[in-house]
Amino acid sequence: MIDRHDLADRFIAATDWAGATRKPLAGDASNRRYERLHLDGRTAVLMDAPREKGEDIRPFMRIARFLRDAGLSAPALLAEDTEHGFLLLEDLGDDLFARVIPREPALEQSLYEAATDALIHLHQFSPPDDVKPYDANIMLEMAALAWRWYLGGALGEDSGSETAFRTAFAPILRAHVDNASVLIQRDYHAENLLWLPDRVGPARVGLLDFQDAMKGHPAYDLVSVLQDARRDVPPAVEETMIKRYIAATGAEEGAFRAAYAVLGVQRNLRILGVFGRLCLMNGKPGYVDLIPRVWNLLLSDLKHAALLPVANLITEALPAPTSDILARLREKCATIPKP
Repeated sequence: MIDRHDLADRFIAATDWAGATRKPLAGDASNRRYERLHLDGRTAVLMDAPREKGEDIRPFMRIARFLRDAGLSAPALLAEDTEHGFLLLEDLGDDLFARVIPREPALEQSLYEAATDALIHLHQFSPPDDVKPYDANIMLEMAALAWRWYLGGALGEDSGSETAFRTAFAPILRAHVDNASVLIQRDYHAENLLWLPDRVGPARVGLLDFQDAMKGHPAYDLVSVLQDARRDVPPAVEETMIKRYIAATGAEEGAFRAAYAVLGVQRNLRILGVFGRLCLMNGKPGYVDLIPRVWNLLLSDLKHAALLPVANLITEALPAPTSDILARLREKCATIPKP
C-alpha cells in the first residue's frame, strides 16, 4: 500500500510546485493535515484529506469557488487530486484573528467589524442550489449531542431529560430559526479568519474551514464569530456587531435577536457535545478546558424570553462544568472506541 507521504510527493511532482520544500502546519479537529510549501520565494498550502478516513475535498472546492466568485477571500485552488484527497491552495498567511488581536489589541473592534461586514456582503448572494439546508431537524440532532457526549461522558446519559428537551426545543427552532436563506460556513471564528489588510472591503477577511457549509439562518455565523468557544469576545463588541448587522441588512431587530439567542443555545449545546466527543473518542483533552466558556455563553443565551420553555430544563439536566465534572471527562479521554 502506498502511504500518504508518497501520494503527496506524486501529487506535488505533477504541479508547478515540484521540488518545493514542505513543512507541517497546525491542523484542526478533523482528519485533515496541512503543510506549507516553499519554492523560489513563493508559498502554497497542501491539504491532505484522506478519503479512507471520511474526508472529501469536493465540498471545500465547491464552496471556495462560490466564496471567491462572491468577492471574498477563500484560498484559490492551485491544483487538485479528488481521487486521493489532495488540494494545493493559495497561502493566505498566518495572521489569524486569534493571533493578531493579542499582538495588536487596538485592532480587535476593527477585525470584528470586518468579519461582520464580510457576512453582510456574503448574505447578498443566494447560496448554491446543491448546498443542503441546516434545518430545525438537523439543528435539534446537533444540540442533543450535549446529552450524549457531555452529560453522558460526565455522569451518564439521561434519555428522559433528552426527550423532554427535544420536545420543548423543536418548536422553538421552527418558530425562530428555520429560515435557510443564506450560506452559513458553520465554523466562522477567530481561529479560522485571517487578517489581510492589503485587500479591500470584505476581501480583507481570509476564510478557512468552510467545507461543511450549508444553507441556514443569517444569524448563524454571526453567533459563531461573536460567541467564540476559544476566546472571550468583549460583550460591548458583541453588542456593537449585532447592531451593525441589523442596521446594514434591515433585519427586524426583535426577530433577529431572538434568532441569535436561539442559535446561540443550539450552537453551544452542540459544541458541548462535540468537545466531549473529541475527548472521549479522539483523546483530545484540551477541548475540555474550553467547556466553561461555552457553558457561560449558553447561560447568557438562555436569558432571552424565546428560550423560556427550555431554560430550566437544560440547566437542570446538564451539569455545570465544575472541576469535578471536567476531571471526569478528562479521565475518560480516549476510552470510547471509534466506530
